Amino acid sequence: MSDRIFPHGAVKGAAIVAKAVLGLILILSLSACVAQFRNHGYVPTSGQLAEVRVGADTKDTVAEKIGAPGVEGIRDNSGWYYVRSQFRHYGAFEPKEVDRQVVAISFDGRGVVSNVERFGLEQGRVVVLERRVTDDNIKGITFLDQLFGNLGNISAEQLLQ
Repeated sequence: MSDRIFPHGAVKGAAIVAKAVLGLILILSLSACVAQFRNHGYVPTSGQLAEVRVGADTKDTVAEKIGAPGVEGIRDNSGWYYVRSQFRHYGAFEPKEVDRQVVAISFDGRGVVSNVERFGLEQGRVVVLERRVTDDNIKGITFLDQLFGNLGNISAEQLLQ
């Protein structure tokens, strides 16, 4: 009598559909726990930064080569900063920053590039990844001038204190 109400083929078909729906629910629930990464900001590549010449390029030529910065220096517009952060979103947990890079391009008073640096984030601490500096901040002073320059500046009173 049960064969008349539920034919044997219909029970098998319903079991297959139920297993497929259960498998689909399982796959969807597991995929919600997969980490998703999102990038915020822009940082020029090393190849693009290699085109920037310290001591030769100006703000205008840098903007043409690698684009305008996301942030400029607050004091005297002395630098441009390109910042990129990567966040990992994992399920219902708070997003966590897993990578950050900052490229700092400094300019002198004439608007000419004086320094190009790349910083990264290692275990929560900022680390210098790359630095190109040609300016030693000492103009017209030789090593011997620096060495012997302070000899006459010390008095006997300063030594006794």
